[in-house]
Amino acid sequence: MAKIRLALIAGGKSAEREVSLKGAAGVEEALDRERYELVRYDPATDLVALAQDAESIDVAFVLLHGLWGEDGTIQGLLELLGIPYQGAGVLGSALAMHKHLAKTLYRQEGLPVAQWQLATAAHLEAPGPLLEALRLPLVVKPVKQGSSIGMTIVREPEELTTALALAFQHDDEVMVEEYIKGREITVGVIGNDELMALPLVEIIPDSRFDFFDYEAKYVPGASTEICPAKVDAAIVQLAQEYALRAHRCLQLKGYSRTDMLVREGELFLLETNTIPGMTPTSLLPQAAAAAGLPFPRLLDRLIELALEES
Repeated sequence: MAKIRLALIAGGKSAEREVSLKGAAGVEEALDRERYELVRYDPATDLVALAQDAESIDVAFVLLHGLWGEDGTIQGLLELLGIPYQGAGVLGSALAMHKHLAKTLYRQEGLPVAQWQLATAAHLEAPGPLLEALRLPLVVKPVKQGSSIGMTIVREPEELTTALALAFQHDDEVMVEEYIKGREITVGVIGNDELMALPLVEIIPDSRFDFFDYEAKYVPGASTEICPAKVDAAIVQLAQEYALRAHRCLQLKGYSRTDMLVREGELFLLETNTIPGMTPTSLLPQAAAAAGLPFPRLLDRLIELALEES
């Protein structure tokens, strides 16, 4: 049987370039070379080569994070080139990447979220209206960034301007939401028409971190991950239901991972990731392994789902 010619697309120009390259190394090592002929492309340098090779590529595996990877741009290019790819399409990628639009859709779907407001440049000089509309502590973050880049927890009113300035360095849109202190969990979903919710993973950052920030996410040993999460069965069922509903309301396919907080038996959705971390020890691969899909088989399944849609 002829090998599947697979384009592994990683790197890119976003602030999460190094995370992307690390994930690509894990995927490249795990893919069955008897089944796949692998070609690497870095959008920072290889877009012309990707376009020139398009007719010979059977499927793409996109491992770009952040802007130009999760926001629908590379997905649009692949569709123009006629290359199937794993995961969300243009619309779903754009919706999930835009935290304000995603939370608006969550709310319309009846999913619980923290109260939030969009900040403007005017709030840098006069943050008072935000403090009047929302209760401290607050979370300030760019609307279209991942990995907690540019994010701050604000506990005192005088900290808000500095937090806004940092977030505006990373995006022209910034959101401010009420901080919810709780246990952080994440729930993966796999499938196109028929969806499967994976076991929950709980994330416990080391006590030196104020929240699950970039360092807590990616420095070895900085956080503890428990899979399956040790939560009540009722929370497991509700969290999986919410993850499936979030996946559908954002118009996703292939796979996703929705992050949530658990506080006194209540769940609050944070965001949905359309290209989750993809090393063997990343959150979604851990959950998939607990569900009986070891990392190489998970990759096979995601590629099968991509080809199913072509």
